[in-house]
Amino acid sequence: MLENLDPSKKLRRKEWDERRELLHHRLKALQAVACRAGMPVIVLFEGWDLAGKGPCIAALTQALDPRGFKAWPIRAAQAHELDYPWLWRFWMKLPARGEIAIFDRSWYRRPLAERIEGPLSEDECRLALRDIVDLERTLADGGYVIVKMWLHIGQDEQRRRLRLRAKHAPGARQARSWEQNRRYEAYLLAAEETIVGTKTAWAPWTVVEATDPFYAWWQVCETVAAAMADGLCARGIDPERMDEQMLAGEDGMTVPCAGYLDEVPVR
Repeated sequence: MLENLDPSKKLRRKEWDERRELLHHRLKALQAVACRAGMPVIVLFEGWDLAGKGPCIAALTQALDPRGFKAWPIRAAQAHELDYPWLWRFWMKLPARGEIAIFDRSWYRRPLAERIEGPLSEDECRLALRDIVDLERTLADGGYVIVKMWLHIGQDEQRRRLRLRAKHAPGARQARSWEQNRRYEAYLLAAEETIVGTKTAWAPWTVVEATDPFYAWWQVCETVAAAMADGLCARGIDPERMDEQMLAGEDGMTVPCAGYLDEVPVR
């Protein structure tokens, strides 16, 4: 599945610059309406080391009002977190109504990294995938919009980026990334099984071809905008008539958001 993606998909810098302003404007408008409608949004970024998760998150957050989202970098669970059910630490980071939570890695760390690097067994991995599907079903039933993206690059491209980082940042800690590259096939199989096993109607995956950064930034922003628009439509809010509905006070548009986005124009 993943190995059949087209790494040649590209977007020139000029094309990205031309699309960015309109796309950013739309994302900010959607954020404002989602806030007023009380629609919480979760955006998950998974993918290969050096696939560009940080720059993609930056491209997305540049379009958003910083008072309406939180970004969470996810690392291995700390000692005190191991005393609770494994998903507990993620429940503590869920967004409030009308807010956006962005996860730089997520609960998928368990069936991906911990499966390959240990200490997760195959049976524990299957249980983790079950827990994730149940969690996302619960969140979707509670009105959450869930956007999941896998940033994909090939083994050769990852190796090229590792060498560039070693050249320009010789002190960078990258032993784990080199190990991932050496075991690329094992990680690839784990990623495919995870994506297939957790792709649902309420929490679908989007695979982002991340070889070209401008194309990846565009695809990420487009994916989030489309998911937010679909979520609003499900609430009876037409994204194409956002300004009219807000002025008219139609159903679904009356939930307050503490006023922090009141100044944002919707078009």
